[in-house]
Amino acid sequence: MQIQGHYALQFEAVREAFAALFDDPQERGAGLCIQIGGETVVDLWAGTADKDGLEAWHSDTIVNLFSCTKTFTAVTALQLVAEGKLQLDAPVAHYWPEFAAAGKEAVTLRHLLCHQAGLPAIREMLPVEALYDWQLMVDTLAAEAPWWTPGQGHGYEAITYGWLVGELLRRADGRGPGESIVARVARPLGLDFHVGLADAEFYRVAHIARSKGNMGDEAAQRLLQVMMREPAAMTTRAFANPPSILTSTNKPEWRRMQQPAANGHGNARSLAGFYSGLLDGSLLEADMLEQLTREHSVGPDKTLLTQTRFGLGCMLDQPQLPNATFGLGPRAFGHPGAGGSVGFADPEHDVAFGFVTNTLGPYVLMDPRAQKLVGILAGCL
Repeated sequence: MQIQGHYALQFEAVREAFAALFDDPQERGAGLCIQIGGETVVDLWAGTADKDGLEAWHSDTIVNLFSCTKTFTAVTALQLVAEGKLQLDAPVAHYWPEFAAAGKEAVTLRHLLCHQAGLPAIREMLPVEALYDWQLMVDTLAAEAPWWTPGQGHGYEAITYGWLVGELLRRADGRGPGESIVARVARPLGLDFHVGLADAEFYRVAHIARSKGNMGDEAAQRLLQVMMREPAAMTTRAFANPPSILTSTNKPEWRRMQQPAANGHGNARSLAGFYSGLLDGSLLEADMLEQLTREHSVGPDKTLLTQTRFGLGCMLDQPQLPNATFGLGPRAFGHPGAGGSVGFADPEHDVAFGFVTNTLGPYVLMDPRAQKLVGILAGCL
């Protein structure tokens, strides 16, 4: 496999580990970028980007980053908090009056960002096309009753996070949530990151496919069993209502929509650059960064059925749990995306890390491919 890009010699072992990913014949394409103190020390890409494995992964290839998008969304919300346009602890209904329905009058932006609002799923099954109808989705969530008492326990808002937080961004900033995120976070740092992709950019988006034959870890198997056996369970509804959530990633409608929980498109460079921007203070002042990265939720996740630990819109490291550690230092914060992409920052080492792939693995939190690369990186440091 031909590995493209560049790396500092100190990190040759990281390059070898990245190349070794492609020993697996199922591995299609991937990118890796590591910045230390804002300097790029590794920027690599390899493999294929298209459906048929004929088109090479290029320097400017971008891919759906799934939930890596959530932290970009949270940072945008915290910028609006810093400007006084939103408040973390004011009721959501203060900005969005209809949201007070069904016992949600005390739910706050903070609850939404740390997955404590009780709204990870919608009970009543929606049609396939509802996924692309912003107004229908926010109206449905405004009317929905919480699945548990808000503020008492947490459950990952896999996709509802995008409509919930996104609607607040829209109301506070006066533009589409994707436009707001790109204008406030991506453009100032020159990041190739998009939430709501222009058709003119479709040609460089990697086609995503699942790897076969790997059942994942215990957490992944537990989730799968519930989804197969309990169609009305909250966990199942969280990932499969509307039923198009899991089948839309390569569709033009999905790329075009502004769904800031799950459809950000970018590359490893944009992930590393984003986390560098958090480490160097470009994106948030110290008080807001402290809010972002302070532990808000920890323990059994009512949606993911495994232990999770959250700040505001970012996952915090759990060094003692193999499926929940970024693999570098205990103060690391960031977010994995479904199937293997991940971005994170480690303040202790001043490291910003981005890994992207179009070969979806079955893991619920951290993918072993990225963890292996981080392990080698730790040795180089």
